Amino acid sequence: MSHTVTEVGVVRPRYNPLINPVHSKPVLVEEHVESQRHIFFSRPYFGALLFENSTSDARDHCANERTFLSWLRLSMYLAVVSLAIIISFHFRDQPTHLERRMSLPLGIIFWVLSLTCLVNGFANYSRTVKKYARKAALVQSGWKTQVVFTIVGIVILGSCILFLSTDPTQ
Repeated sequence: MSHTVTEVGVVRPRYNPLINPVHSKPVLVEEHVESQRHIFFSRPYFGALLFENSTSDARDHCANERTFLSWLRLSMYLAVVSLAIIISFHFRDQPTHLERRMSLPLGIIFWVLSLTCLVNGFANYSRTVKKYARKAALVQSGWKTQVVFTIVGIVILGSCILFLSTDPTQ
């Protein structure tokens, strides 16, 4: 891999459009510690965030990204379930009147839960990155996460009870 040397003597890898399509420079987080702006609104907007790797920072950032990706995966699963319920929610060849009445509200509930999980995951991720940038102590209380997971669990359990109580032979 060839490298180029910039004016200040920093070695940067050669431009690769597959890795960095907008050719943006990385954002050094240490320079934005005193800034009042959120780290995600620092220029360049599409630049990678570079943190100093002291103590267990790299492990913590990777854990934070994995948590966000888990929220994203849950959001996608709920969106797929929502679309499946709206498009084809019936137990037989032709849906009954009750199944037609239940499909749209139940699909909308799962869609709203999908968006809620996506927003909650991104908010948690951005809040944690901002605290990492400010070198603040991080305590994850998780009450919002518990509320979202409780609601998702109740809706899934209620849907299972609804599916079991609907008589597919009618």
